[in-house]
This record gives sequence, structure tokens and C-alpha cells, in this order.
Amino acid sequence: MANVKPIPDGYHTITPHIVVKDIRKAAEFYKKAFGAEERVMMPGPDGKSIMHGEMKIGDSPLMLGAENPQWNSRGPVSLGGTPVTIALYVNDCDKSYKRAIDAGATVGMAPSDMFWGDRWAMVKDPDGHCWSIATHTSDPTPAQMMEGMKKMCT
Repeated sequence: MANVKPIPDGYHTITPHIVVKDIRKAAEFYKKAFGAEERVMMPGPDGKSIMHGEMKIGDSPLMLGAENPQWNSRGPVSLGGTPVTIALYVNDCDKSYKRAIDAGATVGMAPSDMFWGDRWAMVKDPDGHCWSIATHTSDPTPAQMMEGMKKMCT
């Protein structure tokens, strides 16, 4: 046991673990929408349904848990929304946004150049999780960001 790493290879200090209605369907959506790779699909006790899944998007893991009211585990649709947005940085915001929409995501906000230096968009996946999709395009100074925010908010 002395050689066991406290943070396993391929994981980060923070890893999103989201709740979805059907892990297999969610995994297929993430493959189509974000180019996710399947890492783990752990069957439940019945041997048919998937109880826990893990995907990899870019260099980041994403854990998927199945809704289970007995464990007080509910997704955004069951809860009526979510206060959480998963941020996804990509090489081409517009292309990635289109890919997500074509895969079945709903529009939150079309790609736009934002005052903080990102080309940025927002989508909602079929399970109700919000995703921001961004490509960093410039490094504005704090003063430039404040000016841009004032213009955007007035």
C-alpha cells in the first residue's frame, strides 16, 4: 500500500462528478458533443444498468453517477435546474459549440467575444447540465476588462 498515490494518475485535485438519468445515453452524448473518451463503465448490481461511469474530455476526467433517489442523488432536470456550469476550454469555440448543438445540446448563448479575453458560448446538455465553451483569444489588462464589463452591462 505504500506505493498508492493519494491522487491517482490521470485525475486532478478537483474532478466533476455529475448526476445523469442514464449514464450510457449521457456518455454517448458527451462523445458526440465534446469528443469525450470512455474510461470506465461500472455495472450496477443488476448487471444491466450502469451505476458509475468515467469519461475523459481533453486532459480532464468527468465522473457520471446515475440518479438514485434512495441516495438523494438527483440531476438538474429532477431538481428543476442547476446553479453549476462546467467550463470547457477548447481550441475552437465556434466549432465546438456547433458540434454540441448538433449532438443535441440546447442553446444557452451563441459564441461571442467576451471582455475577459475569451470567445465564449453556453449550452445545456440533455440532462440539464450547463457547459460554457471557451477559447482564450486575448489577455486584456484588468482596466480593459473593467471597461469591457461596463460596456456589456449598460
